[in-house]
Amino acid sequence: MSRVAVIPGSYDPVTLGHLDVIERAARIFDEVHVVVVHNPGKTAMLPIAQRVSLIEQAIADRALPSGIVVTGWSVGLLVDYCTDVGATVLVKGIRSQIDVAYETPMAIVNRNLAGVETIFMLPDPAHAHVSSSLVRQVASLGGDVAPYVPRAVAEFLHSFED
Repeated sequence: MSRVAVIPGSYDPVTLGHLDVIERAARIFDEVHVVVVHNPGKTAMLPIAQRVSLIEQAIADRALPSGIVVTGWSVGLLVDYCTDVGATVLVKGIRSQIDVAYETPMAIVNRNLAGVETIFMLPDPAHAHVSSSLVRQVASLGGDVAPYVPRAVAEFLHSFED
């Protein structure tokens, strides 16, 4: 039986911290679905299709393990996606106690709705302070985001400065 996990996120844009979690999860599970979701509580900088493309480029650049599927999901419950692909686990990267407090109720509801468990994965300390929101803010003010994001994202964001 194949072990399938889903790593959901807005990935607006994907950061090195996200890639760290994706890479480590890919070593644990046979198949990992990186699912770019629409977060109604946030105003997105990039359309979902662009975020998917940037994640795919970053995964290819890093030569991450096979078995990683990147897709967008904007309709229905995330646990419905999990059921559709046979995933029994959600992997969530958490940076702080604030993330734990935010994610815990969703983990409980996802388990109640569909029996999908949630695993919290701590980031590499080198990336624990970085969020997509911080990257967007630095980029919008003309700062260098290269230390925080994959090459494809840095180049994409830099193309807006020209």
